[in-house]
Parts: sequence; C-alpha cells; structure tokens
Amino acid sequence: MKTMQVNVVTPDGSVYEAEANLVSVKAHDGELGVLPGHIPLVTPLRIGPVRIKKDSKVDLVAVNGGFMEVRRDEVNILAESAELPTDIDVARARAARERAQRRLDEAKKDNIDFRRAELALKRAINRLEVTGN
Repeated sequence: MKTMQVNVVTPDGSVYEAEANLVSVKAHDGELGVLPGHIPLVTPLRIGPVRIKKDSKVDLVAVNGGFMEVRRDEVNILAESAELPTDIDVARARAARERAQRRLDEAKKDNIDFRRAELALKRAINRLEVTGN
C-alpha cells in the first residue's frame, strides 16, 4: 500500500513525523481526507484532531489552527500549536474546558470577548477529544 510522509510542525518545533496511508483534518471548508498521490493544495485548518492512519493504526494529534500543505507524497501541517495525546494533561484540559465554558456563558450575557471564549472552549474540547475523554 502506498504511503506518504506526514509532518506536524509548530513554531516550537516538530510534533509528529511518520509515514501514513491517510490523513484526515478539519479544514476551513469542512473535513478533508488526503491519500498518497493527492493533488497539491494548501488549506487553512480549524481547531480539531488530525487523524493519521497507517495500516490499521490511527494516531491523533490535537491541532489548534494553522495550514496544511499537500504535495504528491508529503503532507506538512504547520500548526499554531499541536499536541500528542500522551503530552496532554487531562485534568488540566478538563479545568480549561470548564473555565472556557464559564467565560463563554458570561460573554454571551455581556457580549464581551465571545470569540476568545469560544476559541478557548474549542481548544479544550479538542485536547480532550484526542485523549478519548
């Protein structure tokens, strides 16, 4: 089965590097799956998990925005931030989700910082999703 090189990089350095058969991301315009030999493209990413499949194994990476560049046999994800499930402190992520939800509820009432609170909540949910919590 054909594979492609997958790299997830943040301003702090490389987070993930491996060969894969499929990469699935939440692009700005919706869910996008990439197979080896895909046409070249660049697309902005939403906050969401990146699913990287190699044979029957699926790796998840929590990506918080950025861009994906697809070349014939290579996928490069340039993320604002990204974490592997093993690097996520679940208790801390749950606390962040609760804080963000409270801020979002307050922002709805006052109409202040609604977008910021919404993004914080999405990031916390994303981190919990990739850990299975």
